[in-house]
Order: sequence, then C-alpha cells, then structure tokens
Amino acid sequence: MDLAARTLQLCEIRSPVGEEAEIAAYVARETGGERIGNAVVCGAVSGRCPAVLLAGHLDTVPLQDGDFPARRENGRVYGRGASDMKGALAVMIELWKRLDRDALALELVLLFYDREEGPIAQNGLRAALEKRPDLRRASFALCLEPTDLSLQVGCCGSMHATVTFHGRSAHSARPWQGENAIHKAGALLSHLAAQPPRDVRIGELLYREVMTVTRIEGFTGRNVVPARCDLNLNFRFAPGRSVEEAEAEVQALARRFGATATVTDRAPSGPVVLDNALLQELRALTAAPLEAKQAWTDVAQLAQAGIPAANFGPGEQAQAHQRGESCPEEALHRAYTMLERFLREAVP
Repeated sequence: MDLAARTLQLCEIRSPVGEEAEIAAYVARETGGERIGNAVVCGAVSGRCPAVLLAGHLDTVPLQDGDFPARRENGRVYGRGASDMKGALAVMIELWKRLDRDALALELVLLFYDREEGPIAQNGLRAALEKRPDLRRASFALCLEPTDLSLQVGCCGSMHATVTFHGRSAHSARPWQGENAIHKAGALLSHLAAQPPRDVRIGELLYREVMTVTRIEGFTGRNVVPARCDLNLNFRFAPGRSVEEAEAEVQALARRFGATATVTDRAPSGPVVLDNALLQELRALTAAPLEAKQAWTDVAQLAQAGIPAANFGPGEQAQAHQRGESCPEEALHRAYTMLERFLREAVP
C-alpha cells in the first residue's frame, strides 16, 4: 500500500489515549504481529545477529474539532495523529510487509504500544517489555516520534508538580479581612516569566531546561477572596539530571516563595548515546541531521530497560497536537527510504 494511503487509513481510526483497541486490532491484522493487550509486537530478538527495535505509539492526544474525516490534500495527509505519529506507524507497517527480513544483516523487531500520551505510570511500553523480555536484548532502538527526519538523541525529563499557596477567605468587598492566595502566587509567576531557558550542553548538543506553569486554579466564588491557589508546574530537565535532583529543585523553589509542592508525575530524562555503533551507522548512511530532543519520549524508558535508543520519524514537530494536524507525504517516503537503507546496508 502507498505510504500516504496507509497513513490515511490509520488516521481514520479514532485512537485517543486509552482507546487503542481498534487500531491495535488493525495493526495486528496487517502485520500478523502478536497482540499483547493493546500493544502489538512483530518479530523477536533471537540473538542470531544485532537486533533493531522500531517503536511507535498507537494513541493520540484527545480529539479536536475537524479531526474527521481524515483526508489527503496538496501533498499532505490530514487527521488526528498524522504527524504524531500515525505517519510513522505507516512506515513501520510497510517496512515489515515489504522487506525480505531474512536477507537483512540486522534482526528487525517492531513494537506498537498504547497510552504514550498519558501519565507515565499508564504508559504501555513498559508492560509490553515485561511480557516480552527478549526485546530488552535489542542492540538499538528508534522511537519514531516526529523529528522532521532529524536524528534526535537523548530526551529531556519531565516533572509535573502541584504548587500550592494558602491564604484566608473573605468577602471580596473587604479583601483586607482575608489573604488572597492567588495574589500570593504572583511573585512566583513573575519570577518564572523572567527566567530565560537554562542551556545545558552535552557534546555537540544543546538542551534547554525550562519551568512553565500550565494551569492555575483558585476559584471559590467570584465575590470570595480565594483561600487556596494551585499551580501546575512543568519542569523539563536535561539528560544527566536525575528525577530526584529535579524534584529537589522544584521543592526548593516552592519553599522560596512560601508554597508547598507535590509531585504528580515524573518521567526520567533519556541518555545521549552518541557512541552506539548502530546509531553511528544510521547517521552515516542517511546523513540525517543530529539534534538534541527538546521533549520527553520513550527513549528514557527504553534506556531504563537497557536498550540504547534515539528518536527519528517523518512527522513534523510543529504539527504535533495541533488542530488540523497533518504530515507531508514526501516525508513519509523519505523516512521509509532512509530506514530501508539503514536496515539493508548497516554493518553490524
């Protein structure tokens, strides 16, 4: 099947996070892979030669107006997940169906998994690796996240924390009788707004650490001075910093401004594996630009499972999670060609 047509079929299947059963059935049917819950595994790591694991998540962020019907128009495929990352899933399926896998010097294994777009505790990758421990013996893995066809190594860790300010309620006509918790949060908000990204260099790569408030809640009634204000603080931290170090920094910041912090989600950073021989082969054979991954991906979880990994995919980063999401058809074909060359010509 044409790659764009395959992407279109995948985009026509609704698969917001937590609702991956239908798309998992489609992938299992098309590839003949093993169904593990709402994950699908194609192939196995036998140890006869170095194994390359291609990993892609089946879910999307929640649906938005205009996501359906999916369509092809002006050289692009439009639909929820087109760039993040159903175009990549199409490339994975077509590689599996078209390649003579017995003739490859590398062992090809595919992992399609669920719940990537939600909290890490529910992410389906780890469960699939537990059910299939042979996958942990892969020599190299690629997460086919949207990278604009760049080879993006490592990944930033991500931590979410609820930062809470406490005050005292009062009538809004007499605010001096209370203490406005939202106003107390203002100093922290001003501080964060004034902070530039913190640059962290690892070899030739630049990662940027940032703290961002993504939600604020403090409403009791429109004529009531709020006695509590909760901020959701998201900390993106560079490879090399542990989850414990990141949490310590968040806690210190909260104390500095008179608040408390409760970590609600923590995802580790992914290591930078520039010395991996297969990554070097991929870079040499495809001439893919090398970049830092300024986001979190399952490269981190693969590393925790002992699998060196990087990110490479046809999706456009700027399209991920956008309304009217799309992916260029030309990028799908380039991704297929680059991965095919790597799998055919890499010298283990």
